[in-house]
Amino acid sequence: MWHDILLILIGLIIGLVIGFLLARMMMKKYMKKNPPINEKMIEAMMSSMGRKPSQKQVRQIMNQMNRYM
Repeated sequence: MWHDILLILIGLIIGLVIGFLLARMMMKKYMKKNPPINEKMIEAMMSSMGRKPSQKQVRQIMNQMNRYM
């Protein structure tokens, strides 16, 4: 009896871990393929704040964002 319950719990835990890892991998792949922000969006955001960004600044911001993804 306890043996059966233990096997069910172990199977549930293993399933949760595998599901979490697969979901994480798929989400990283999706975010890499479809980034939530691109260089045009950064330029528009900085322009709306009243400054014209250089290409170097835009690349620096993109590199910072990619580092944390």
